Amino acid sequence: MNTTVILPAAGLGSRFAVDGRASASKIEFELRHKPVFLRTIELFHGRADVGQIILAVHPKKLDDFKFRWADQLGFLGVKLIGGGEAERWQTVQLALDHVTDEATHVAVHDAARPCASHEVVGRVFEATERLSAVVPGLPMGDTVKRADDVDDSTGHHDPLDAIFEPGDNAAGSAKRISETVPRNGLYRVQTPQAFEKQLITEAYQGIDASNATGITDDASVAERAGHKVFIVEGDPLNLKLTHPADAELMEAVLRMREEKDTKQAAVKQLFGDDDDE
Repeated sequence: MNTTVILPAAGLGSRFAVDGRASASKIEFELRHKPVFLRTIELFHGRADVGQIILAVHPKKLDDFKFRWADQLGFLGVKLIGGGEAERWQTVQLALDHVTDEATHVAVHDAARPCASHEVVGRVFEATERLSAVVPGLPMGDTVKRADDVDDSTGHHDPLDAIFEPGDNAAGSAKRISETVPRNGLYRVQTPQAFEKQLITEAYQGIDASNATGITDDASVAERAGHKVFIVEGDPLNLKLTHPADAELMEAVLRMREEKDTKQAAVKQLFGDDDDE
């Protein structure tokens, strides 16, 4: 199995900041003293079943990004390309043109998901040796409601609110629930999503602006092409950096894992490996 990993990162995500710490883009924001995209690359770099890593950034930011990070990306053997300007599917479609002939599989992982565990990556890749399309996911544990788009809360509007609380008043808005959605069989899908190369390449060849409505991930593309996609167990800590609060959670996760690794290394050094006996 020879897998090319595509990391879509073409969203602008400009001026991302947490507690006064800002970065040129969201994927360059530092978590535990290392940019998000580098932490994500490290999830796959050095794996025996990964032959290529492609990082796709916004085409208008490609030159600036290359100026700042080309040396490190070159050292890691990562291919940097320009992605799509508008939609994620366009970025993946462009990246597929750069996949090596030697690749047998393609995995797509959000560049803004640096906390995926090595265990969940391994589960997805192992399953892809048997199945042609695999995604990680978590069963819905919360009650799921569908609500109307229209604000239908109380009908009471104080004109003074517009003066003293301009902008969206999230605390005071409410939407009317239209139904409770049965959660049996519902999953929250994550990445990496892995596929046989020919399957996902041909599936994306059938996508363009005229029929891309409703595509939210790579599995959607495979499903639309008529392929079966399978789910394996995901990771609750496989968080995606979207809002500033996500960065705080991610730093806590990374700190916890670093402390765990340090303890395991200390135990190993103190007692040695059982295999040494």
